[in-house]
Amino acid sequence: MFSQRIVGFFVLGLTLLLAASPARAEPVVGQPAPAFSGAAAEGGTLNLADLRGKTVILEWTNHECPFVRKHYESGNIPKVQKQAASQGVVWLQVISSGPGKEGYVDAATAKKLNQERGATPANVVFDPSGTIGKLYAATNTPQLFIIDPKGVLLYKGGIDSIPSADQDDIATAENYISSALKELAAGKPISKAVTKPYGCTVKYAG
Repeated sequence: MFSQRIVGFFVLGLTLLLAASPARAEPVVGQPAPAFSGAAAEGGTLNLADLRGKTVILEWTNHECPFVRKHYESGNIPKVQKQAASQGVVWLQVISSGPGKEGYVDAATAKKLNQERGATPANVVFDPSGTIGKLYAATNTPQLFIIDPKGVLLYKGGIDSIPSADQDDIATAENYISSALKELAAGKPISKAVTKPYGCTVKYAG
């Protein structure tokens, strides 16, 4: 009986300890964006801190996801990438697919895919361990984040307002990223700073 009580107290204590352990918080709009570094398709390591002074867009992507294909095959994301580049914004694709998972690619394949799709991100960051994706609590592809020149998170969420894989919906959807870029260019705050992402789940390792 005594030993059962000891075990019971141990289990209870462990349960309370786990309940009290803080979960990894999602990044908060208006707060500093999580710092990260990762291997880049153009070679070397890309550090977010090195981009201080520039607006940065992070796009979680997986070329095999039908929702991602919708926005690339239609030219929608490439068009917004060009809009961003014209404003001096650094657009980074982030690939958090683990080895052997859907969407996992090497640098040569990533660059070839972008060339074939007419995509013009500034670079591609590889995150096969999922470390960066989990820092940003990235759940979907596509999913996007906008970071201001001071390193503050300005936007997190989806690409647009219609959660479908149908290209025909693009024309009537509100493109949240395009709208945000227009507001930033006008010196205005982003009016819809948090939206709901949709698409495929990020294919993390494990």
